[in-house]
Amino acid sequence: MEPVQVVTSSGRPDLEDEARAAFRVKWPEFIFHDPISRKFIPRVEEYFPQYDVLLLDEGRVVAGGWGVPLRWEGTVADLPEGYDGALARAVDGHESGISPTTLSFMAAAVGNGETKKGLAGQVLTALRDRAAEAGLAHVIAPLRPTLKPKYPLTSMERFAAWTRDDGLSIDPWIRTHQRMGATVLAPASRSMVITGTVAEWESWAGMVFPESGSYVVPDALGLVDIDRDRDLGTYVEENLWVQHC
Repeated sequence: MEPVQVVTSSGRPDLEDEARAAFRVKWPEFIFHDPISRKFIPRVEEYFPQYDVLLLDEGRVVAGGWGVPLRWEGTVADLPEGYDGALARAVDGHESGISPTTLSFMAAAVGNGETKKGLAGQVLTALRDRAAEAGLAHVIAPLRPTLKPKYPLTSMERFAAWTRDDGLSIDPWIRTHQRMGATVLAPASRSMVITGTVAEWESWAGMVFPESGSYVVPDALGLVDIDRDRDLGTYVEENLWVQHC
């Protein structure tokens, strides 16, 4: 079997529509309404194109992922607040002339029908290799565990401690990183904060919220708080920081 080809999204703009179609379905709609992401992503694409990769199999997009370089001192206390915090630190640091020390994986996805081929690990390896080539000392990631939506009432700290008989996490995405040598650092308690009107949240979730309260929403890692009096829905996503060797 021929090895997959690694390209950058900026080097192959002709693949943009194909990549979007392949990967957008991998995340719930509400994820695309994070205001911090919307604020910083255009500059991320401009400043760090070398850390946005696609994997091609016979010219077809089968996987992809991206990350951002940022300064991190190597301690739990100095970790960004989460996904949003990593975006902000990377962009602000670049604009302030602060030399990065670390690559933070931000997302990785495998196309439908391409699972169980080790492609996610190849994406992470391609990004990790680029970090090493750039002289970055650390690689971290605010993970969105695959199985966490099944346990929305469980804290990320407790969920991360659940393991199989072999000592690895019960979660396949955490296991992918563990098999690459990653260790769990800490929960990212406010990794992403998404707000919207009640109507917007009903559209994003495909649900009706008839009264104020906390709701289990498909693909959310925790509860979504609905306040009908204020016409406001709020979701605070908790992720999990891991560090690669």
